[in-house]
Amino acid sequence: MQKTPISSRLHVGIFGKTNSGKSSLFNAIFGQDIAIVSRHKGTTTDPIIKAMELNPFGPIALIDTAGLGDDTIIGSSRIRKTIGILSRIDLAIYAADISDFDKGAYLRMLKEFKKYKIDHILVFTKSDLCPREERQGIQDLYEDAIFTSVKQPASIEGLKEEIGKKLENLEIKDLPIIGDLLDQSSTVIMVVPLDEAAPKGRLILPQVQFIRECLDYEINCLVVRETQLEGAIKDLNKIDLVVTDSQIFGEVDRILPREIPLTSFSMLLARQKGDLDKLIEGASYLETLPQGAKVLMAEGCSHSHTHEDIGRVKIPNLIKEYTGKNLEFDFYSGHDFPSNLKDYDLIVHCGGCMLNKKAILTRLSICEEVGVPVTNYGVILAYLNGILPRCSQIFKQDRGLAYD
Repeated sequence: MQKTPISSRLHVGIFGKTNSGKSSLFNAIFGQDIAIVSRHKGTTTDPIIKAMELNPFGPIALIDTAGLGDDTIIGSSRIRKTIGILSRIDLAIYAADISDFDKGAYLRMLKEFKKYKIDHILVFTKSDLCPREERQGIQDLYEDAIFTSVKQPASIEGLKEEIGKKLENLEIKDLPIIGDLLDQSSTVIMVVPLDEAAPKGRLILPQVQFIRECLDYEINCLVVRETQLEGAIKDLNKIDLVVTDSQIFGEVDRILPREIPLTSFSMLLARQKGDLDKLIEGASYLETLPQGAKVLMAEGCSHSHTHEDIGRVKIPNLIKEYTGKNLEFDFYSGHDFPSNLKDYDLIVHCGGCMLNKKAILTRLSICEEVGVPVTNYGVILAYLNGILPRCSQIFKQDRGLAYD
């Protein structure tokens, strides 16, 4: 539980033309030979993502991408994957060979960085091979650029320091999952169902993260199955919050006394990584879905599916039962969004435990741009069970507000 998951780390991506020294730079920053380095174009195919500790900043995810301007047979596919990485990046490094700097390519990539609202660092690689006068001329033109050589460790350390400074100044900061909602020594009950979708012998990531944060903030946490909840309530003198897997919202709500606050892991993640108010608003569009409406069920990761799968079976069936209409459901999983979002009347997203905050915010922004309402698993299940106001109240207490 001590290792920070990739999804909870700020993401730093390295971009640039083929043979610009991206992979060598990636290896130098990481301190290990991870990415393959070659003189041949197109050596890096799929993005390489590795977790690392950037001292003194902390945990980050470092990403090496395929080179831009790749004219190999599958180069266009590689470049699409590279551009797709931008939706997840918090900070970009643009690597340029100092002896072969393509200003046009750099300016084109700057437009992409601005489109995705990403700050960047311009890094000139192989600077030890450049004559002093020529290097000085480039420094005069690009005052904020960093000049590096993998043969000069001090230059790599200087780049790492600059990365840390940039990350410290980012506006995107993860909220705690629970630590700022409850006081120290509060008591929380975690309700964890063990159905066919539950991984054997372990907990899923949001549950592990929740327990760890309770330890960090000195919040008392009791983990029970839904069959144990009633007994746990009787045994405890004071319960400040119950957090459940959203697929058993209805059952837990029926057991839990009204004075005890209730929410779900999915709603906690929605509030931590995205825009909970927007997701709550999106759930209300269930009331206006037309006959034959198209609904996209979007997942941020790939996992094995069962006949009890929450996103592919349970939620679609509940939505059809609630609306009483014939609806069309499409299912999409992975780090990229489909390009035809305008074709849908509603998007229902997963909790996003495997996605970083930037990826979630980018997806919500895209939905807003195309005018398609979006909600998530936990919010819509609370809505379908008629308990959304109760399950949202914990997030409004500090502002003295309440959901209608």
